[in-house]
Amino acid sequence: MKTIKVSVVTPDGPVYESDVEMVSTKAESGELGILPGHIPMVAPLQIGAVRLKTQGKTDIVAVSGGFVEVRPDKVSILAQSAEQADEIDVDRALRAKERAEKRLNDQKRESVDFKRAELALQRALNRINVSERQF
Repeated sequence: MKTIKVSVVTPDGPVYESDVEMVSTKAESGELGILPGHIPMVAPLQIGAVRLKTQGKTDIVAVSGGFVEVRPDKVSILAQSAEQADEIDVDRALRAKERAEKRLNDQKRESVDFKRAELALQRALNRINVSERQF
């Protein structure tokens, strides 16, 4: 079966590089399924999971937004942060989730940036879900 080269890169460096048969991810405009030979495009990504399928196996990478650039022979994902499912520190993600929930529930303090706390909660939940393969 045909494959397409995929690179997931963050400001800290590459997170994932491989040839895969299909890439599935969530763009701001909706779910994307990318196969070899896909038309060129660029799209902003939501906080979510990137599923990379090859030979009946699926690798999963948690991304915290960013962009996907698709060319017929290559997919580049530029993310603010990204982690492979088996490298996620679940305890750290759970602590981040608790901190974000506390900030969202603490409405008495005016200094709380609710949008920032909501995004932190989404990122933490995404990491937890990806580590448990629930997305």
